[in-house]
Amino acid sequence: MKNVKVLGTGCANCRNTIALIESVAKQRGEQVVLEKVEDLRAIIGYGVVATPGVVIDGKVVHAGGVPSRDKVERWF
Repeated sequence: MKNVKVLGTGCANCRNTIALIESVAKQRGEQVVLEKVEDLRAIIGYGVVATPGVVIDGKVVHAGGVPSRDKVERWF
């Protein structure tokens, strides 16, 4: 099971990123714990300055814009 955090203040790109991650995880039969992080200090603490950012198991794997479906599939 992967611990996935989506970093962002709630913009459309953040919501689309969450939906994409949920879709790919479901399609691949992966169980994920998905958390939305909106606190600006926490986001900056990860070193992310462009949102949405994605953190998987404590490691930043993406920042800025909605990731491509291919990229999300590689995470799983």
